[in-house]
Amino acid sequence: MPILELNGISKRFGTHVALDDVSLTIETGEVVAIIGRSGSGKTTLLRCVNGLEVPDSGEILFGGERVERSRAGLRALRREIGIVFQSFNLFPHLTVERNITLGLTEAKGVPLEEARKRARDVLRQVGLEDKIAAVPLRLSGGQQQRVAIARSLAMQPRLMLFDEITSALDPELVGEVINVLEKLATDGMTMILVTHEMGFARVAADTLVFMHQGRIREKGPPSRLFTAPATAELASFIEAILPTGPEVSRAFG
Repeated sequence: MPILELNGISKRFGTHVALDDVSLTIETGEVVAIIGRSGSGKTTLLRCVNGLEVPDSGEILFGGERVERSRAGLRALRREIGIVFQSFNLFPHLTVERNITLGLTEAKGVPLEEARKRARDVLRQVGLEDKIAAVPLRLSGGQQQRVAIARSLAMQPRLMLFDEITSALDPELVGEVINVLEKLATDGMTMILVTHEMGFARVAADTLVFMHQGRIREKGPPSRLFTAPATAELASFIEAILPTGPEVSRAFG
């Protein structure tokens, strides 16, 4: 059974059509990278999956069950689906440990000692166990983003969503976050990523989804979409976003 099914999802903001009849199926353990130009509907799609936006039409099934848009239904959904944004959204006055344990103790009722153990475990997973007592302002942007990932992992979600989480980082910090994502993919975490990191999408994603004007225009293995796009829109996007030269042939050939 697929972990997530989107059937005919549409979403408008006034006269703007953000999503137009989008259908997508995600299998457990699958890593899906969503690419496309700004305004193509990528972030809106993630927000609909996590219940931050309510579709105007269509249905979402999670674990085979139709997602109910009641307050209780959305709370239950968010306990199963983690989401990390490009902004870190950490509490600056709390330690790294408390940033992670707060949701566990307050939202899930996890005892504090168990929450602390879980915080240490997920910080070890993202390579930041030594920063457990630090405050966010003492961390680099890449470290703060890794803490944000650890915070979501601590909730033990069945599905993780990532919305362009490297776009706010300086180039030299992107690699440390990508390394964490690659490890999660290797460990079997089910993930949907909106990303401009084409190298990561090419290597780590099982499925590449190209969105254009609120619709999924192409979907398939990254190796095929990068090398033999079926639509002029994807061909144009790849030409615009990828550098040229021998290094591209090595990475994407």
